[in-house]
This record gives sequence, C-alpha cells and structure tokens, in this order.
Amino acid sequence: MSKKRRTAINPKRNENYPEWYQEVVKAADMAETSEVRGCMVIKPWGYSIWENIRNTLDERFKETGHQNAYFPLFIPKKFFEEEAEHVEGFAKECAVVTHSRLEDDGSGGLKPAGKLTEELIVRPTSETIIGASFSKWIDSYRDLPLLINQWANVVRWEMRTRLFLRTSEFLWQEGHTAHATKEEALEETLKMLDIYTDFAKDQLAIPVIKGKKTESEKFPGAVSTYTFEAMMQDKKALQAGTSHFLGLNFAKAANIKFQNDQGFEEYAWTTSWGVTTRLIGALIMAHSDDDGLVLPPKISPLHLVIVPIYRNTEEQKSVMKFIDELTVKFSKLRYDENKIRYKIDTREMRGGEKLWDWIKKGVPIRLEIGPRDIKNNSVFMGRRDKAPKDKSAVDVNDFSDNLISYLDDIQENIYQKALKFLNENTVDIDSKEKFFEFFTPQNQKELEIHGGFARSHWCGDPLCEENIKNKLKVTIRCIPLEKRQDKGKCVYCNKESDQRVIFAKSY
Repeated sequence: MSKKRRTAINPKRNENYPEWYQEVVKAADMAETSEVRGCMVIKPWGYSIWENIRNTLDERFKETGHQNAYFPLFIPKKFFEEEAEHVEGFAKECAVVTHSRLEDDGSGGLKPAGKLTEELIVRPTSETIIGASFSKWIDSYRDLPLLINQWANVVRWEMRTRLFLRTSEFLWQEGHTAHATKEEALEETLKMLDIYTDFAKDQLAIPVIKGKKTESEKFPGAVSTYTFEAMMQDKKALQAGTSHFLGLNFAKAANIKFQNDQGFEEYAWTTSWGVTTRLIGALIMAHSDDDGLVLPPKISPLHLVIVPIYRNTEEQKSVMKFIDELTVKFSKLRYDENKIRYKIDTREMRGGEKLWDWIKKGVPIRLEIGPRDIKNNSVFMGRRDKAPKDKSAVDVNDFSDNLISYLDDIQENIYQKALKFLNENTVDIDSKEKFFEFFTPQNQKELEIHGGFARSHWCGDPLCEENIKNKLKVTIRCIPLEKRQDKGKCVYCNKESDQRVIFAKSY
C-alpha cells in the first residue's frame, strides 16, 4: 500500500474547498483580513500580481486609444436617483456619508458632527459621476469618441465576503466611453470583451466562455451586458469581467449631448467595462493545487527563484560567484517583452524551507545550486507545474539557452490543464431529470464540488430562469456568443428553444 504524500495545504481541495482556498491565500502570503469588516489588506506578493495584471491591461487599453483619468470617490446621491434602474440595483450595497467630521461627545468619546446638506455615496461604480464630466466635455461630434479609463477602488457593502473574490472594498479598472452612434458603442463593448478574453487566455492561462447576460443578470441600467465566465476547480463559474452597452440610458440621465455633423443635437451612446482584483481569486482557484499557489509565468511576480546551497564561507563564495555568472547570461533575455524577473534567496533558513516557501507562492521555476552542481556545471531545476519532487539537473548553458522555452512550456501546460478541466466538465444536458441530478449534491462530500457547466436549451422565459435559480441555486451564466445551430426543448418547461445557454452554480 503506497504511502499518502503530505501536502503543504491542509485541508486539500477535495476535503474542504472553501477552507483550502483561504489556506492557499495565507500560505502564499497574499492578503489578510482587515480590522474593517469585509475589507482586506493586500500584501506585497498579492499586490505584485495585481500590478502585473494592471500594467498589462493598461498597455492594451492605451494601444486601443483609451486614456486614463481619475474621478471622485464620493458621488452625490441625486446622481443615482436620476437613473432609476441603476439606483435600484446598487441601493442595498451603498455606503453613505452623512457627516463631515467628528467631535467630542462629552464623555471621552467621539460623535458624528457637521451633517451634510446632501448625502454622498461612496462609489460602488462611477457611471453617474463620470457622466456628469462627459456632459461638460462633449459639445460636438468632433469630441467623439471619448475613451476614458480609471484605476480606482470601489465600495460595495457585501454581506458575505471572501478574500479577493468578494470584499466590501476592492480594486478595479472601469472604462467609460461615449460615441456618436449605436453601432460604434456596440463595437466598443465587444472590442473590450475581446481584450479581456485574450488577456485571460494569454496572460492568466484561464480559458473562458464569452457571452451575453440575460435581462435578470445584466448590469443595472445597461441595455445589455457581456461577460466572460471561467470555471474554477470546484466546477463553479466565476464572472471574471463584464462589458456593458449602456445605450442612451445614462446619457439621458446625465444630459450627455453633442451636435452632429448636420447641426442637430443628439444624445451620445455610452459604454462601461471593468475587471477587478477578483481576477486574482480566479488565478488561485483555476490553477492552484494542494501544495499552494500555481502562477502562470506571464503574471507571476517572479519567473524564477535561485536557492544557493552551501555549508561554509568558502562554498558560499564559490556558489555565489557561479550564480552571478549565470544571472549575467539570462538577465539580458526578454520574456513576454519584459526582463526576466528573478530572486536569489539568501535568507538564513534551511534550503528545504526556502524551497517550500516558493512552492507555496507559485513561482514557476526553482533552482538549487550547490558545490556538486558547480562541479557538474549544472543547476537543479524544479517546475511549479509539476510535482515538487519532479526535479532534474540541467546543464547551466542549456538552462540559459532554453529559459524562455521553459517559461513558455509552463504557461502552455497550465492553460491546457485548465482547458481540459473546462471541457471535461461542460456537458450538453437535454432532460429536466438529468439537469436536476447534475446540480444536486448526492452526499455531504459533494456539497462544494459537484456539477459543472450545463449547456442546455432555454426558451427565453424569465420565469423558467427564476425557477431554476430558486430550486437549484443555478443561474444562466451567459448566452454564448459562439452559438451552435441547435434547436431543441427548454430544459425546464419543454417549450421550443433555438439556443443553448450556460447554466452553473457561481461565486
């Protein structure tokens, strides 16, 4: 009988998935809960991942003509009241500022003072306040399109929170654009969706399904919302980001008008789109294992870590000289248009502890270099996409020559593993009985890990959608943009249907 291998994370994924997730975050030293309920402190390792996400996306936004700006954190309540569907959608999540200062309450404590004449909303999203600026910036069709993005924080007073996935305050980017025609605004909406999905695949190594949200799932106030959905390792869906076609709704609320080339006044067509630090949660749940975080090289804060092995001062000098010569060889290389990001770990702790620390942090490549390796002119390499004990000696020149290929191979392996998981757990289901069986836990162990994505027919009736949600806690994640010509019967009511949609449990 084979001995079970001990893992760094306890419990394992198949034992308690939510707790496993929290332990991966903790073991990788990514974030911690704040003294403010529902908020988080993002630690350097976690924030470095966000910086890489931000920098790469920011470059892609600018390549498509978008400019960065910044808008106030506080939004007058009256702005929300001007767009009824929008305020209804966010009312239960809003934090409201009612006073401007604190004063002594006479018993050694403090009390709110300076009651505001108009209450302010701490932004949950910025369509209304940005619309107020757009209405001043736009006069003529020559001012269009107006393509703006901001990197900011937002506050949504969540009841149930989990680090990175759902917190009361989180970081994000929100793009806001205005256009002269409906066609241009729709083109922008779908263009940004494509930028997101390409980024998810190329950088995060996460395969996604892009599609349109149903009326009940769309962004409050939008005409239509487009999404890209990813499958996590518990087979639940994660909405990784959205792009909204706002039509004329917010333009009318904010009075965003322009004079067209015929001299007539029109309302502008607007869009908004965004992704958040939730993408870090997606990275964790899509790729990590029972030894900790697994990071695709393109998004990892470090591409490799070097752990020197020595017993005395003489060996230390020899090993460090060897490492210096090695780093000179690969420090000039470029990976994904960036310099190789590496660290030499000289902390005073046992080599095994160092290596496990970097395994838990998800660094793609680990190098161990000691006197024996110098003698053989080699390095001892471990890859994070493989088992911790799957390590091998590699000639030092071969390592430098093939470093980019190693990183490319790790990136691709991580993506293909996630793609295989998505494909294996996305199934066509046509009968109501099998649909309910697919999403119903059979035992206690399956309470968190069961089901997957069901590609099933839906007649388009919101009542069928609502009944499925109420009975199974399953929602339509999206109506895929890549539709198959496939007529059938609604999986719930058996009425005629000409579309399959993606049903899943979700975060």
